[in-house]
Amino acid sequence: MLEDKPTAGALVGLGGMKPLLVMNIVGLTPGLLRHTPRLAALGRAGFTASLEAVLPAVTCSAQATMLTGRMPREHGIVGNGWYDRDLAEVMFWKQSNRLVGCESEKLWHVGRRRFGDEFTVAMMFWWFNMYAAVDAAVTPRPVYPADGRKIPSIYTQPSSLKADLQGSLGRFPLFDFWGPRAGIRSSAWIATATRRVMESKRPTVTLCYLPHLDYDLQRFGPDSPQALAACREIDRVAADLGEWAASSGHTVVVLSEYGITPVTDGVHVNRVLRQAGLLRVQQVDLGWELLDAGASDAFAVADHQLAHVYVHDPARIPEVRSILAATPGVGEVLDHAGIAAHGLDHGRAGDLIAIAAPERWFTYYYWLDDTRMPDFARTVDIHRKPGYDPVELFLDPTIRFPQLKIAATLAKKTLGFRTLLDVIGTDASLVRGSHGRLSDKPEDGPVFLCTERAAARSELAMTDVRDTLLDLVAG
Repeated sequence: MLEDKPTAGALVGLGGMKPLLVMNIVGLTPGLLRHTPRLAALGRAGFTASLEAVLPAVTCSAQATMLTGRMPREHGIVGNGWYDRDLAEVMFWKQSNRLVGCESEKLWHVGRRRFGDEFTVAMMFWWFNMYAAVDAAVTPRPVYPADGRKIPSIYTQPSSLKADLQGSLGRFPLFDFWGPRAGIRSSAWIATATRRVMESKRPTVTLCYLPHLDYDLQRFGPDSPQALAACREIDRVAADLGEWAASSGHTVVVLSEYGITPVTDGVHVNRVLRQAGLLRVQQVDLGWELLDAGASDAFAVADHQLAHVYVHDPARIPEVRSILAATPGVGEVLDHAGIAAHGLDHGRAGDLIAIAAPERWFTYYYWLDDTRMPDFARTVDIHRKPGYDPVELFLDPTIRFPQLKIAATLAKKTLGFRTLLDVIGTDASLVRGSHGRLSDKPEDGPVFLCTERAAARSELAMTDVRDTLLDLVAG
């Protein structure tokens, strides 16, 4: 258990700087604030503004933009994943902060230049967490023994913080952070850990990532009863932390990266490219097919409602663009000029970028015969899949007794047998909410609210977030 609430004087005293808590509540929008009354009250004490998203409206690009004040063309984070042309491999959900460019422009470097070495930052579960030049950092980092198990754990900086948090709060609930079990337990653990770090480290700025709304808004859609129940759950967890921080002398900011809007089905863009003779696969001896990105004339890295399309021969870009533009469910195809107009013209970006129609999203699926799908397709495996897969949020509805299968598989793993937890389906129509394209209406986009009335404004660009946070520290 954490200690009783300290007085304001116990946490304030930072050389004239006003301590700041920033809660990143993924998927929160102006339209959902009526279902989060305690969070909305924090904004009424100060102000609430719409936040202009960047393309793609996904976690890694949004966070890198907010913390550098720069567009993806400069910081290089063009999505949650991209194709490494030198390695000929698709990279997804990497953790090293060194992947983010604009090193001298990151919030912690600018803050130290402005306020001196007393300016400190705690980074609680924001992405690109590892090796960031912050004073405290915590991020998911499971352990993968050679026998095939996945053991929930975290990576911390300093390393001693890991033992303190997991010794006091229990092991981080990784399987509640992503996958069919994903729910409020992981966000509640992060919120409790954040308060503990704030009490012990007394950072000037605390960055806290709370992902709970991502789950049921994607599973059931943003207007579903389940989504509204999730709003009430995160309202309780986040407001408990925010109200405690405000009473302890902190300015509190609540912001989000994107809004989630309804979808009806996925678009299998890689299958389209394969049927056009552009995408190549490797035949694996066990009967699977693997995407052979390095040998493909064109393929897509699917990332929610946006897909980076890499074309080997520049002369074939018009041909590939025509194929994509004629594909049902593709709303727009950006060429170089369009990519540059959105600030995405970086070497990691695709040669073309496909944007889904409003009620569609892109799958990574590339096989044409389900008997040839790779073994990881039916598992939760965010690193091996060459694209984002929201179907990982669901147990395969065709499995008659899924919990029994899970229990039996886990028992085998406990006994040391190498076996797959293959309980995920490939029915893209299960997914009812997505994001990545820019929202058509401000009420469906990201939000920024703050307890400091003097800083009030009605709208904010994502590139303005870094400097706005530093101004709040200055008071």
